[in-house]
Amino acid sequence: MTTETPSGSDPGAHSLSGTPVVAGIAAGPAVHVTTDVSPEAVARFGDGGFATEDEALAAYDEAVAFVAETFTEKAAVAHGPAAEVLTASAGLVRDKGLRSAVAKALGSGGGPVAAVHAAVEQFVTVFTTMGGLMAERATDLRDIERRLVARLVGEPAPGVPTPLVPSVLVASDLAPSDTSGLDADQVVALVTERGGPTSHTAIIARQLGIPCVVGVPGVTDVVEGEYVLVDGEAGTVVRGADPDEARGLVEASRAERELLQAWAGPAATADGVRLQLLANVADGRSSQRASDEPVDGVGLFRTELCFLDRAEEPGVDEQADIYAQVLNPFRDRGHVVVRTLDAGSDKPIAFATHEGEENPALGVRGLRLAFGNPGLLERQLDAIALAAGRTGADAWVMAPMVATVAEAEQFAAVVRSRGLKPGVMVEVPSAALLAHQMLEVVDFLSIGTNDLTQYTMAADRTAADLAHLTDPWQPAVLQLIAITAHAGAEVGKPVGVCGEAAADPLLATALVGMGVTSLSMAARAVRSVGSQLSRVTMGACEAAAEAALSARDPRAAREAVRRALV
Repeated sequence: MTTETPSGSDPGAHSLSGTPVVAGIAAGPAVHVTTDVSPEAVARFGDGGFATEDEALAAYDEAVAFVAETFTEKAAVAHGPAAEVLTASAGLVRDKGLRSAVAKALGSGGGPVAAVHAAVEQFVTVFTTMGGLMAERATDLRDIERRLVARLVGEPAPGVPTPLVPSVLVASDLAPSDTSGLDADQVVALVTERGGPTSHTAIIARQLGIPCVVGVPGVTDVVEGEYVLVDGEAGTVVRGADPDEARGLVEASRAERELLQAWAGPAATADGVRLQLLANVADGRSSQRASDEPVDGVGLFRTELCFLDRAEEPGVDEQADIYAQVLNPFRDRGHVVVRTLDAGSDKPIAFATHEGEENPALGVRGLRLAFGNPGLLERQLDAIALAAGRTGADAWVMAPMVATVAEAEQFAAVVRSRGLKPGVMVEVPSAALLAHQMLEVVDFLSIGTNDLTQYTMAADRTAADLAHLTDPWQPAVLQLIAITAHAGAEVGKPVGVCGEAAADPLLATALVGMGVTSLSMAARAVRSVGSQLSRVTMGACEAAAEAALSARDPRAAREAVRRALV
């Protein structure tokens, strides 16, 4: 999409539009991700000259070990979702099915490079056909292919260059390995042609706190070094921006963001209505870091992220030790919401996930794993109770992928039998529509907006051409959130939001106005959300909610909320 001469540009400039992810304005020369291994190096390598298929497979195994270790090393210094996806990528590159496909392809001749390409394309086709969260792995697989090929032919791994000056990173899409080590001082904004508001790129941008726009058609046509202006609130990328005019806009945006980051709590509206801002964490390390931020506790502890690389289920005592590391930093500060294993779909765990499902995103994942393996849930709950007893922390427990009241009631019974507080996630539309009945059997609800949006809109959240549907500002999604929040208000039980929508300061005002009692997000986003809420009254939040719920599309909803808050 092209507009006429935008602000901060010269007369020859034009603007591209996409989905806004992280607010703020940044500008600089465009730099592109190096996605391909040198064709000359691949041609020189040829079939590798291996005497036997076993020798060629051994070379593949060595490349696998090197690439997997690279992912593992990056995961060790990353945190939160970045660590999650890097660990998952390390597991994917070691996948036995992928190795078998490579071995079979070697039998057809052509050497290991051709075999890797054939095997990866086979799996990409399968994952893309599955749709949903599994389709997201196609980007990861192609990234793995490039890294394996680079190792085989003796070339440096492809990836993000190190800019010499603050620059805007432009790509068709970004793999977890591309974004894990970004320097926010040198990469001032992220722009991708593909992806939606819940893509890897969007999640990492929120963690880094840098402006980001995704799903921008034609952005890869931007020339390397071309000066661009990125507006992460409007969702625009201005090509040919005037550097002097852009500098003023960037400085004003930076001053605004610094003001937001100065907020230190406690969370409350301008007229003194107290709110809860919580952190999403993945392990003990991220919990400790979150405790340094002005948060009131943990709203989402993703337990499955502790076990992505485990072949065998840890025993109760070992699990309790892991959970205690997360609970301990908050033992005297609020509560910690522990989500039971959300294994399956894009987070396969060897000891829990069902293999061979045709559509894992709609298959046996989350609480459904306990239907055929109740011991898995029971041992996890025993470990959570043990960790809570050791630390003295206030542990709440919620189940993912709950679709019926009967499921919620059965889960609540086994949680309460261990002296813990039960709740369920609202990710499936049926759970939102039945929120009143759900709250008759559980003590709290937590809305996972990422999956709720995807399932409500029947749209793959990774598909660039469907990004407008996977926007949490979609009216249908907001209506389901409002239904759930209203149910909680009627009976005086907490209803939180723990999806990526909670990290959007503008949307946070509308969520609070709908009756949401807590917002849980990446710890890095807490200050900007807290600062925004501190500037508005509860009446203004309610007006924002009404404006958002009356809008016909996401863009209109955003604009309506901005007007309501003026």
